[in-house]
Amino acid sequence: MKTIFDQINTLAKKYRDYTAGNLSRLVKIKSVSLHEKEVQHELIRQMQEAGFDEVRLDGFGNVIGRIGNGKKTMAFDGHVDTVDMGNQDNWDFDPLGGEIREGFVLGRGSVDQKGGVAAFVTAGRIIKELGLINDLTIYFVGSAIEEDCDGLCWKYIVEEEGIRPDMVISTEPTNLGIYRGQRGRMEMHVSFYGVSSHGSAPERGKNAIYMAAKTALEIEQLNDRLKDDEFLGKGSVTISEIISGSPSLCAVADYARIHLDRRLTWGETKESAIQEVEALIKDMNAKVDMLHYREKTFTGLTYGMEKYYPTWKIPESHEVVQKGVQTFEQLFGAKPRIDKWTFSTNGVTINGYYGIPVIGFGPGNEIMAHAPNEKVSVDDLVKASAFYAGFVLTDEKNNH
Repeated sequence: MKTIFDQINTLAKKYRDYTAGNLSRLVKIKSVSLHEKEVQHELIRQMQEAGFDEVRLDGFGNVIGRIGNGKKTMAFDGHVDTVDMGNQDNWDFDPLGGEIREGFVLGRGSVDQKGGVAAFVTAGRIIKELGLINDLTIYFVGSAIEEDCDGLCWKYIVEEEGIRPDMVISTEPTNLGIYRGQRGRMEMHVSFYGVSSHGSAPERGKNAIYMAAKTALEIEQLNDRLKDDEFLGKGSVTISEIISGSPSLCAVADYARIHLDRRLTWGETKESAIQEVEALIKDMNAKVDMLHYREKTFTGLTYGMEKYYPTWKIPESHEVVQKGVQTFEQLFGAKPRIDKWTFSTNGVTINGYYGIPVIGFGPGNEIMAHAPNEKVSVDDLVKASAFYAGFVLTDEKNNH
């Protein structure tokens, strides 16, 4: 007799072309951060076509689909915004072509991360068809502005929409592994204030660029002594920009500023990272500032947050991770790879700020993210849609 997991796999394979076609339509719509309106309307159409119980656009610009109305709540998250194309000469195909060829969907966002979104739409269709909901409310979130400010979309969902699910699956690419954490990150400016003098007599002034240069060398050394974590790896810091100012090009620079990209491993916090940099500039006329993100979404809402994205990880023994493992084994007859992301995801707010358990499972390899010739395997899309549908089964149904 066919088990419920066999039925899920059968339907995921049956809808193979449906899933790939939906992803192709999403890829064809350019949707860089703050400009997601058109792709969100296509996603609304796809969710409605799949038979979701409710589909709506929130005030931030996220699409929120819902199936079921039970006491337990869970959510799937996938962002629909992408980075831009970069140098088109580096692409072997049209990045907005959405071509389906040789078992792949090609184009910008196919991996990062419209593939996960297309897969969860199909999962919703399977869930409805097989009646897998029981006492669950399942949200399917097509989130906005992740590339510009990861997690901001979920800050809005939790704080403004009042939706706080019991757990979330991020559909960011994991190469079909189960991911349970990532390093955090933050952005800082270090500003240096010098004293200008005529360039012919630099000894009369105090050059802010020299102050910045000395600090830059100290930051290079700081990077080597940051904390390490056996799962998440080492914290890091790098300078990604330096600017300066002076009254003229014949004068000593009286201002300089460096931009720091700080990746935070387990045990590192915003406060500890700021203190490390402040220790390097304690004898200088300089200061450290945390940066803020504040922009207008395509809905017209102005919204923002501090550019601090906390580190998070879920223990491998956590029930959500273990349920993911069981789902994978039941569907595919193998043990999943359990790992972490190198990059940052919406998990920084979902778990980092709000403590909601998160795991990641998504189609595609993260090394394709932001790269030319981005493409995702249709086989991955099929397996992801099966995994999402299989995960929502209750323990009661797992035993039958």
